[in-house]
Amino acid sequence: MKRCFWVNLNNKLYVDYHDLEWGVPKYDDHELYELLILEMFQAGLSWETILKKRENFRLAMDNFDYERIVNYDEEKINELMNNKGIIRNRRKIEATINNTKVFLSIQKEYGSFANFIWSFTNNDVLYIDSKITHNELSDKISNILKKKGMKFVGTTIIYSYLQAIGVINSHECDCFKFKGLT
Repeated sequence: MKRCFWVNLNNKLYVDYHDLEWGVPKYDDHELYELLILEMFQAGLSWETILKKRENFRLAMDNFDYERIVNYDEEKINELMNNKGIIRNRRKIEATINNTKVFLSIQKEYGSFANFIWSFTNNDVLYIDSKITHNELSDKISNILKKKGMKFVGTTIIYSYLQAIGVINSHECDCFKFKGLT
């Protein structure tokens, strides 16, 4: 079975991520939140590194319960900074708490984060078979999120996020997951 060029076939976790999750349209705010936070932590690292630590992140961050994360305090930040199972970057941990506040604000404004993120494409999946790292859409969403106060949401991170949540389907034409431009 042919897969996208970036899939490390020797890493079952990565293969499963590609085959079962990446590019599948997501509308559940919990899933959208988890992937947004993981993409943020991925900045400067490989996605394989994040996938290996994903379960540790879930355990350390209350299964990505944004209602709990929004209330994290200095004691919790220190606990996370001492957790060798996750990415121990204080700026990213603090940005997670900050971004959660913005996420909840967007939920309140739009009824859900899904309504917000899918509104940019009128709920349509965009099929882009390319190896680009950003486009006008990711530029626009990145700028809006930054204006709302989010951090670690540059256009490359947002483009990768849009691919992960299925707003942009970037499976290669010969990948078994590519659905075409229909």
